[in-house]
Amino acid sequence: MTKPSKEDSAAEARRRRGERAAASRGKDKGKGSKPTKGPIREWLDAMIFAVVVMVVLRVLFFDLFRIPTPSMEKSLLVGDYLFVSKLHYGTRTPMTLGVPFTGMYVPGIKLPWTRFPGFSEVKRLDAVVFNWPADEVDIIDRRQHYIKRVIGLPGEALEVRDKQVYVDSSHQELLPTMQVYWNVFKSDPRVRLNPASLSELGISSMVPTTNPAIVQMIATPQAAEQLTTLPWVDSVRVAVVRRADVYNNSMYPPGMGWTPDNYGPVRIPAAGMTVTLDANSARMYETVITRYEGHTLSTASDGSYLVDGQPAASYTFEQDYYFVMGDNRDNSEDSRFWGFVPMDHIVGKAVTVYFSWDKEAMLPRFGRLLHQIE
Repeated sequence: MTKPSKEDSAAEARRRRGERAAASRGKDKGKGSKPTKGPIREWLDAMIFAVVVMVVLRVLFFDLFRIPTPSMEKSLLVGDYLFVSKLHYGTRTPMTLGVPFTGMYVPGIKLPWTRFPGFSEVKRLDAVVFNWPADEVDIIDRRQHYIKRVIGLPGEALEVRDKQVYVDSSHQELLPTMQVYWNVFKSDPRVRLNPASLSELGISSMVPTTNPAIVQMIATPQAAEQLTTLPWVDSVRVAVVRRADVYNNSMYPPGMGWTPDNYGPVRIPAAGMTVTLDANSARMYETVITRYEGHTLSTASDGSYLVDGQPAASYTFEQDYYFVMGDNRDNSEDSRFWGFVPMDHIVGKAVTVYFSWDKEAMLPRFGRLLHQIE
């Protein structure tokens, strides 16, 4: 047998050292590396991250809302999609355990909740989104969402006289985008109105009356003023509903003889405000005391009042309340019909229209994109 030369032995030794080094590097690499993700796994991770981020944003910072009815026209149109800021009045933490972005939740489970400090208080004329207090759902944050404008603040006295709103005896002018019914008196009953001309003024609704010389129109104050300049118009006056029997049982509270156009006066509850309990206050605030603040209110045999079964000559409210109305005043069921909005029902302030869809034209309203809500 031929004996290996020194050169062969050295080459063999270098080969073995290289193999051992390569093996060592492979082990180290195996210890510190992770398996490469496939495209499906990366897509799922991205989707989960996006959902988590969206849930956090919607829970803590903002919510989304769609205008379903014309009660806020012309300020907000049917088909407007809104950003609703939760930061303005303070984020209200969830009250239920549910599936994000759906109406599904676990019934019977009520979470302890709080409201973080906001950087603004609720102000008069704010457009606010809230859970509808009259909804029969037991848990507040699962009640239907409404949007209205704040007209009366906690502790204020509000009254509607012939369609004119007064707060603490101060007259509240209609905003330029608010609408009410007007009686338009024609100079000649035979005059036929041109819908196209009315449309140019922003008037889309016209209702005939039993008097051929009078038609009713829903219009803004500016449009009503422009109507007076037309040659066939004698005068334009606010249309006032005076038949209390038609509305008596549908107003809040029922049985007061009020109408949407002549309502109140009412004192809006405020946290810490105390009222004497009598027949009138019990009727006005029974829903507040029992439904929103969770107490019982009953009458003793001698006619006095019991709160939670204990004699009580007065009651002190535990939170603030607000009186809200729609901008389309004669086409809005609001606080005149179902009462005050408790602070714990308020979701946030409507700030921006991020998209708008015109269902009749089947087109977006591009002019309303990113429209700031006033």
